[in-house]
Amino acid sequence: MPTPARARGRRVSAVQALALLLSFCLVAGIGGVLAAGLVLPGVAVANGLTGMTVTAFDDLPSELEQQPLPEKSEILAADGTLLATFFVQNRVVVPLSEIAPIMQQAVIAVEDRRFYEHSGVDPASMLRAAVSSGLGDKQGASTLTQQYVKNVFLDAAERVEDPQEKIRLRAEAKVNKGPEGIARKLREAKIAITLEKTMSKDEILEKYLNIAAFGASVYGVESAAQYFFSTSAKELNYLQAATIAGITQSPTRWDPVGPADETAEQDAARYADAKGRRDQVLDDMHQLGYITDEELRVGLETPVEATLAVSKLSQGCMSANATVAGAGFFCDYVTKVIANDPAFGETPSARTNLLYKGGLTITTTLQPGEQAVADAEVKNGVPVDDPSTVASAVVTVKPGTGEITAMAQNRNYSALSEQAAGETSVNFNTSYRYGGSGGFSPGSTYKVFTLLEWLKQGKALQASVNGTRMQYNMNEFTASCIGRLTGPPYKFGNSEGGRAIQQSVLDATKNSVNSAFMAMATQLDLCNIVNGAAALGVTKAGNPAATDPTIGTPAGDVPFDPLPGNVLGSQSTSPLQMAAAYATFASGGTYCKPIAITSVRNTDGEELPVPTADCQAGAIEPRFASALNFALSNVWSGTASSVGAPPFPSAGKTGTTSNNEYNWFVGYTPLRATAVWVGYSDGMRTMNRATINGKRYTSGPYGSSIAAPTWKRYMTQILAGTENPGFAPPTDREINGERVGVPSVVGQNEQQARQALEGAGFRVSVSGDRVPSSYPDGTVAEQSASTATKGATITLKLSSGQPQQQPPQPQPGPGNFPGPGQGNNQGGGQPNPPGPRG
Repeated sequence: MPTPARARGRRVSAVQALALLLSFCLVAGIGGVLAAGLVLPGVAVANGLTGMTVTAFDDLPSELEQQPLPEKSEILAADGTLLATFFVQNRVVVPLSEIAPIMQQAVIAVEDRRFYEHSGVDPASMLRAAVSSGLGDKQGASTLTQQYVKNVFLDAAERVEDPQEKIRLRAEAKVNKGPEGIARKLREAKIAITLEKTMSKDEILEKYLNIAAFGASVYGVESAAQYFFSTSAKELNYLQAATIAGITQSPTRWDPVGPADETAEQDAARYADAKGRRDQVLDDMHQLGYITDEELRVGLETPVEATLAVSKLSQGCMSANATVAGAGFFCDYVTKVIANDPAFGETPSARTNLLYKGGLTITTTLQPGEQAVADAEVKNGVPVDDPSTVASAVVTVKPGTGEITAMAQNRNYSALSEQAAGETSVNFNTSYRYGGSGGFSPGSTYKVFTLLEWLKQGKALQASVNGTRMQYNMNEFTASCIGRLTGPPYKFGNSEGGRAIQQSVLDATKNSVNSAFMAMATQLDLCNIVNGAAALGVTKAGNPAATDPTIGTPAGDVPFDPLPGNVLGSQSTSPLQMAAAYATFASGGTYCKPIAITSVRNTDGEELPVPTADCQAGAIEPRFASALNFALSNVWSGTASSVGAPPFPSAGKTGTTSNNEYNWFVGYTPLRATAVWVGYSDGMRTMNRATINGKRYTSGPYGSSIAAPTWKRYMTQILAGTENPGFAPPTDREINGERVGVPSVVGQNEQQARQALEGAGFRVSVSGDRVPSSYPDGTVAEQSASTATKGATITLKLSSGQPQQQPPQPQPGPGNFPGPGQGNNQGGGQPNPPGPRG
């Protein structure tokens, strides 16, 4: 901030101050400005309003601390589409070479026609203004150099965080009347003299043209040219230049474009005022020979409104909706990333200042085409104005990169304090820190993390589990990270037609059977399940500063609590976190943190650091990813069979919470992973018996009712016309388990065979049909496998005691060659004794 005038030195009265200022002007007029600055003890006077004391001229600051000017920042989609602009002052700084000469001349003509002749102050004009100010009248006479100094002080005031100090400094920089006005002019004069010693005229002019206000919300000539005329400062013509130059004297009064709610009569009066001011500038330009007689005549005849081509100022994420359908929520997420990430500054206020003042060009991951489809389809699933008020959200992550390509919900983004029906600023796709939502219970979509841990522990998809039990004692679960679980038995039910029977893990996944997954969980460590999910980014989505009362852990940014209910996804996470986790499966095991920003450039075009996806190849072993992909690809013949598979390889999982409060579908291909959520946004209440988008749900709704169809419509459109690869095939180990040798029991009686096989860890099944064999009656003639997975069932066939019939002997054909389809018996005429079959 510029050094303020210091309260020291001898005090003088207001009359003395005015006399000394007049002396300064007289000496400057006779001996020159520099001489006056060196020999005259001019004064600065102020009262309690500014807090300045009357001090000697040489105690006033002579140096000006010039900070980089605040410039607007822009958020762009991946293809360069402008989504939103952020600014405290709408400004684009450009060099003088990028400003049309006629624009430079227009400002000089109306503001300081002796700019290239004086040395920072104009004594004659200053004397006239000083006398008027001393008498209480406002009369300007500052040079462009002095005006630049004033604007720097105003800019410094805006940088102050303390509100009262900001008000004081603004008043000090603007005051025009009485002793305070004299004090300000003396300060500006002294600094202007110093600037003229160290900077060229063109440098001062360039800085002035970039710092000055040229409208109620427009700063610098480049932004003014863009706003009023939809052109650049370099391309301005003389009429446009005259209009802009005339505004800066009183930006609110002379701005030809008023508020949107003005009447036609108010617009007409504004145009007339703006034309009068512009015509004055044209006359000044003509007097100095900057424009011809003909240009003056044409200009005076041209209405100001006829020259305007206004590009309306729009700030913030609400404008993103008009550019890319529904993009306001993604834009808001980007601003939250900047506010939360230390890559953009050490403190939240520093990060906010960088966004609003740093002149950043922020390129994001948003794909406008995908975003438009996501916005349309989430609103087709549940319209914005649906009487049910049910909410829905869609978010997509690109596997292997973490890039968020679309983010939509069936609400209209609004950051206003008063919002209409269907409007919100809460982002349902993200966690509390990044959008204000506390997240939602993921239900059965969280089961994939139990399945992942099952595979990690060497267990197979075809392994059989007992899905008949519907309650377990707490001590039947293991949670090594918190100790022995206590409490009443954990009871649950099955949903979506899941059958409580003995079944394979593969079938349990396809049909989303709660009882089977609870049986699996008793064979695992609950801590490993929730920590495995957290390693893939799935954590609680609430406020991390709040406490979750379940077991006293934070409500956000930590793993789910290791409790049986979380096997079925009871606590809350966000759709974005789920999409990023499932993208890990799609990529073959590489987890990437979801990212929204790919690059940030400052006003010099330099690349700034941005948050990285920190992709971790092998976050899960590829063989586990392949097994998960195989298991989850069966969803289309399971819980989503009513939806039907899309026309490309895909996998996914439906999710429905206990009482149909939330529905989910999280699905993916190797190209995209997308989560769809449906539910009430204001609390966990059932959607059962609600009428949603014209359909009444007497049963359900389930994940296959709204979420999965929305996913399919959306993904089918965005992947149309692209090559959609399949998933890598799973290994036999993950499907069937580890294969081991099976003891040969051929020739043993049934009891001996059972003891041997069961002792080796296999189940035994005996066929009801006996087979001919050379082995004695009732002994084992055949067994189904010589190698199998642990726990597999080995089928035995017992001998009938009757020898096998010999095959017929071949009859010679013509020429003594074997007949068609026949061959020589190479086994000596007798078949080998039957042995184990693999």
